[in-house]
Amino acid sequence: MPIDLAVAWDVMKWPLAACLVLPPLLVYLGLHVVQREVIFVDLALAQLATLGTCVALILGYTIEDRIAFWFSLAVTFFGAALFAWSRNVKKHAVPQEAIIGITFVVAAAGVILLLSRVAGGKEELEHLLTGDILNVTAWDVLSRAGIFAVLAAFYAGFHRKFALISTDHDRAEATGVKVRLWDFLFYAAFALVVVSFVRVAGVLLTFAYLIVPAVCGVMLAKSWRNRLLVGWGIAAAASLLGLWSSFSMDLPTGAAIVVACGLALVVSAVAANLRAA
Repeated sequence: MPIDLAVAWDVMKWPLAACLVLPPLLVYLGLHVVQREVIFVDLALAQLATLGTCVALILGYTIEDRIAFWFSLAVTFFGAALFAWSRNVKKHAVPQEAIIGITFVVAAAGVILLLSRVAGGKEELEHLLTGDILNVTAWDVLSRAGIFAVLAAFYAGFHRKFALISTDHDRAEATGVKVRLWDFLFYAAFALVVVSFVRVAGVLLTFAYLIVPAVCGVMLAKSWRNRLLVGWGIAAAASLLGLWSSFSMDLPTGAAIVVACGLALVVSAVAANLRAA
């Protein structure tokens, strides 16, 4: 059955805008995550954001209420402070990745416990995991684009400092950088990005956009700039493929984009190996 392009545009224009305008900042953050070798930090922050939303649900609010956003942000800021504190591996015998993993597991268990006390908890859990990117509105996209633009300017202004901390923690400390302070600022802004995106895209799609394009960029390029460009291209291509598959085959949109990201990773790995050979 041929696709009606007018209908497709009417249904997909704002999801398409969300998937093209918002992920570039996630890709940048993903490059830092890969450099720091704390791959699951974004998943842990996303799960903390979900936990905050569940607290709001227990108190009688809905996911759409503004207070739910602030609950999510407050809980995620706690995670940002924890991860900034645990960054200094020399003074702590426990690796930071272990702290991140424990945080994720405890937050996930907390989500399950809280939602067991909420009517329709199973449906709420599915919504929080997979999001509702297909039903985003113009306000959802434009408001988050404004927030992301401000945060992008913040990261761009202090990119050299953040890049030094991500790539050479010891050197950053040796040059007098207040690593814990800058780590907290990094993760606090990171938390705001995650909370904003999770509310429309869900945990799984947020994680996919943060990690997969960044890993593809690392495999295919050397410099920060080129890795960022590759990551942006991968994110855009996966978004287009996922949205088209979702519309044409009536598939869940978020899951379709995540699978498209996985396919892009496979193609990137093959291309990297062929180039090396």
